[in-house]
Order: sequence, then C-alpha cells, then structure tokens
Amino acid sequence: MTGAAPGEGNAAWFARARRVIPGGVDSPVRAFTAVGGTPYTVVRGVGPYVWDVDGRRYIDMVQSYGALILGHAHPVVEGALSAALGAGTSFGAPTPGEVLLAEAITERVVGCDQVRLVSSGTEAVMSALRVARGYTGRDRVVKFDGCYHGHADALLAGGGSGVATLGLPGSAGVPTSAVADTVVVPYNVVPELDDSVACVVVEPVAANMGLVPPAPGFLSGLRRACDEHGALLVFDEVITGFRLGPGGAAARYEVTPDLWCFGKVIGGGLPVGAFGGPAEVLAVLAPAGPVYQAGTLSGNPLSTAAGRAVLEHMTTDAYDELEARVGRFAPALEGALRAVGLPARVPAVGPLVGLFLSDTDVVDHASARLAVEAGCYPAFFGAMLARGVALAPGAYEVLFPGMAHDDAVLEAVVELAGEAATEVVAAGAPTR
Repeated sequence: MTGAAPGEGNAAWFARARRVIPGGVDSPVRAFTAVGGTPYTVVRGVGPYVWDVDGRRYIDMVQSYGALILGHAHPVVEGALSAALGAGTSFGAPTPGEVLLAEAITERVVGCDQVRLVSSGTEAVMSALRVARGYTGRDRVVKFDGCYHGHADALLAGGGSGVATLGLPGSAGVPTSAVADTVVVPYNVVPELDDSVACVVVEPVAANMGLVPPAPGFLSGLRRACDEHGALLVFDEVITGFRLGPGGAAARYEVTPDLWCFGKVIGGGLPVGAFGGPAEVLAVLAPAGPVYQAGTLSGNPLSTAAGRAVLEHMTTDAYDELEARVGRFAPALEGALRAVGLPARVPAVGPLVGLFLSDTDVVDHASARLAVEAGCYPAFFGAMLARGVALAPGAYEVLFPGMAHDDAVLEAVVELAGEAATEVVAAGAPTR
C-alpha cells in the first residue's frame, strides 16, 4: 500500500491532509463538499478499478476526470514511461519527445498546423486567449455560461464544473479588472458579436455542466459570426480532444476553429496541455513574435512519452469500439434508473456520458442547474459508492468510461445503479 501507514484508513488520511493541505485536497471537488461524507484516498489503480487505503475496490468512472482513456496502469503507458524515465525527467531544453507528440497531434487534427505544449489545460486556454488577443489586437473575450476553461482569472466568470458544484459565481481574489473584458452568454445560442471581440471560446461539447451537446447549427453559427467580425474561434477540447475520436469535436461536427486547446488524454495521465492552430496565427508567439508564453516543464519528456503511447494505441477501430460500447451503456443506465422510479436523463456524445437525475430538458447552464437542483445526486452518489462504484463527487461532472470498461464492467455498473436507485427512491427521492 504505497504511501499509506498500516491501520490508517480514509478518515485518518483525510484528517492528516486537512492539517497540511487547504481543505484537505489539491482540487476542491475532491473534498466531497457537494455530496457529503469523507473522500476515499486512492493508493492504486488497474484498468477500470481503483483501491483506497482501506483496501476497498471501486469501479472508477472518474478516470482522473478524463485524463485516462486506456484505464489505470495500462502496460503501453507503463512501458513508455519506464523507457523515458531511464533517460531523465526534465531538461529545460528541446527533446525529440515533444516534437513527436506535436507531430502526432497535428497529424490527427485537420487545420492544426502547429502546437505548443504546456503543463495543464488551464495553461493551454490561458495561452490561447493571449494569442488571440495578440493576433487580433483586441481585448474582449466571449465565453459561455457553464463552460469551464480552467481557473485563470478572466475565465472563471460563469464557470461550470467545480465552480458550479461549490455554488460560487466566480472566485474571491479575482479583481474586477480581470473580467472586465469577459462577456458571458448562454450556451447553445449564437451571440451577437462586434469588432471589439478578440475571440469566442467554447467547449464544443459542454462537459462541465453535466453533458450538454451542441444544438444543431450552434458551432457552425459561431464560425460564421467569428468570420463576419474578424474574431478567432477557440475550441476548448481539453476534454473532447482525442476522446471523441482522433480529430476531436472539430472533426465530429465538421467545424474548424482558429485555435484548439488540448489536455487530459494527450498526457496519458501525466500533467500536460497544448494549444495550437494555423502557423500564421501561432507566428505571433515568442520567440518569433511579440506574444510571450513560457514554461519550465513544458514538453516534459515523461508526459510526452505517455501521451504519444496513448495516441498511437487509440486507433480508429478502438474509438469505434469504445463508442459502440458506451452507446449500449448509456440507454441501459437510464433505463435501469427509470425502471425503479428515479427520473433520469443519460445523454451521451461518443464515449462521454452525462447523468441528470431529473426529467428536465438540459440545453444550457440554467437548465442544467434546474436539473441538478431538482435531483438527488448526493444520495445516489453515496449509494453507488457504498456498492463499489465511484462517480465524480459533483453533479456537474460527467462519466468517463474508457477502453478498460468492457461490457461486463459497464453491465455491472448498470445493475448496481438500479440497486442504488431503488434505495434512493425508497428514501424519498424527488420524482420530477
């Protein structure tokens, strides 16, 4: 049990963590504030499973919030990391690995000529916005209510995910000046732009207010509006990139942005991010151009090795297999919940799965909030955790079944969900 002292369980480890880590966690949603109870402390993971310090095994539907698509401790990733580790962990100099990962990304994403690697999705989006402003000479940024683009000051306004889970409108510590040029508009509605807008940034499939697909014509409408006013269209594909397929959401919906932001899957479970686009746009970046951006650990050789191994393993056939598997799972899960009287909507886009314990039609952040408030996610979360299924401890997150979740594992989740829903309904769950 790596790092765990004998006899210390989840409660003891969380108590220790709270003495030395603010709130006891390094990312707020992990604290179980929205669902109640004590967080489980993970000591290892294999495939679709994780084990906590008490030795309990869970079917893990979180998968590091989408950073893993092959499952925990996949031999392909472990082999790549082992080989890279023998050569060193960081150099602060160019390496072949960063070139190879950049080539793997640009080969798969049509229209993305170049990428620059960074260390997180937050950093990727923050840098893409700086490029957009530098390229256009404008300041204003349009974002959508409920879309989460990391915790950079200018983008926390109207953020979903953990911000919504904790009921925060943004964040203390963010000065008014930081969001003065950020315009927040409803998702799935093409906004009116003007010539002061540098860029429109969007999750092409919203996955931080539950799962909300783009309405027909929404993304193509954004493309036309940006073209009309000379603004750049930025796709935040930190979640959708290389999960919906090798070309991500841009390929799936046949809409090409001016800038992409990537993360999660491209690091194979290690810290990583990337932003990219046409060479003409990225020419504004230093050292060639006036837009400064840098990072000591950017292009880290361990992250690039792991990410490249994952991209090579995820063939078109693998994506097709995963999508087909999830295509069976999502309706089965919804059916199991409804069969025992628990209202549920289980949308799916490719292998991404949402879960709203309500009959509310969800098309944007306002309707997602109504669905969450009408539902009983904390009770359902607890009932599932007691049965050995780990969902995200927040109702605005999504499920991330991956290649390790075979049909047998997903069928077990459906069966256990039916049991959990029966318990929740018997306890007096909302029925709307």
